[in-house]
Amino acid sequence: MKATLALADGRIFEGKSFGATGEAFGEVVFNTALTGYQEVLTDPSYKGQMVTMTYPQIGNTGINPEDVESARLYLSGFIVKEYLDFPSNWRATMSLDGYLKENGIVGIQGLDTRALTRHLRDKGAQNGIISTTDHDHDSLVGKARAVPSMAGLDLASGVTCEKPYHWSEKLWDLERGYTEAVPAELTYKVVAYDFGIKLNILRCLVSAGCDVTVVPATFPAEEALAMNPDGVFLSNGPGDPEPMIEVVENLRKFVGKKPIFGICLGHQLLGLALGGKTVKLKFGNHGSNLPVMDLATRKVEITAQNHGFSVDIDSLAGVCCLAHENLNDQTVEGLRHCELPIFSVQHHPEASPGPHDSHYLFGRFVEMMEKGKS
Repeated sequence: MKATLALADGRIFEGKSFGATGEAFGEVVFNTALTGYQEVLTDPSYKGQMVTMTYPQIGNTGINPEDVESARLYLSGFIVKEYLDFPSNWRATMSLDGYLKENGIVGIQGLDTRALTRHLRDKGAQNGIISTTDHDHDSLVGKARAVPSMAGLDLASGVTCEKPYHWSEKLWDLERGYTEAVPAELTYKVVAYDFGIKLNILRCLVSAGCDVTVVPATFPAEEALAMNPDGVFLSNGPGDPEPMIEVVENLRKFVGKKPIFGICLGHQLLGLALGGKTVKLKFGNHGSNLPVMDLATRKVEITAQNHGFSVDIDSLAGVCCLAHENLNDQTVEGLRHCELPIFSVQHHPEASPGPHDSHYLFGRFVEMMEKGKS
């Protein structure tokens, strides 16, 4: 079946449908990861976006129940060069096409994703529409232009959990799969704010020795402090952090009282809570092969990333120091409070998909909590 992708600036790409049929709207971005499309599909940070995979062949590893990063799919649409409908993977339990159909996600294949990626890189990420029912170019462009801009959207409220819950599952083991931590292994009590949290973040925290309680995005700081945690964690998530005014005000109540570690949206919200500003990037950083320098050690890490906004480090002068820097575009990849036990990173140290170069950051959080306890 024919499918058409139209961008808000009038650029049209034609291809073939796979996954669900119908129409899908969202901000069109590109992801440079070579593999791990299942984790991309289930990352809540992609809510409101249509993801273009730059790797040309997608679908060859199929889908399996162990590699999901959340309970469902959150992205709006999926764009690939060549879909492979014959997975070759002993862990696969279904095809990508079947998975998208089951979850109502519209996909398009057969278009020139190199041309699309270069267009987004030059013109910037923008809204678009994928349709299998309407192929009139003027009509589609009009619909794409009517989609609300990602800037100004609070999307985290639509992906956060409804009530607190406890998490005790550790990282995946080649021989045993996922295992549960025993109480004796969990030394540090952590309250984790869910703005769209990935499951592998929770597993990394538990494997580092954390007893994790996950709470909704608007969970009152007073109630979290009443749990007497050793530290507070702020998760990844979708959308623009600036509209989340009540969340930012709530997070300010932890400053100076508990060690804080933030990732991605949590990093941006922390920057706002400390008095800083954020900016919308031209096309963002999405992938699992992006170089970052830890300025404390001067070591370069290859990281997983998924964000369209960045903290303005100059707006935090005298409060925070630049801790990590993106070596591709020199944007802020991490900040550290000048005096308090607070730090955050823009990239994803839990990876999934991606390299494990930044796993040490969970250990850094634990060291910070240990110092706080002693």
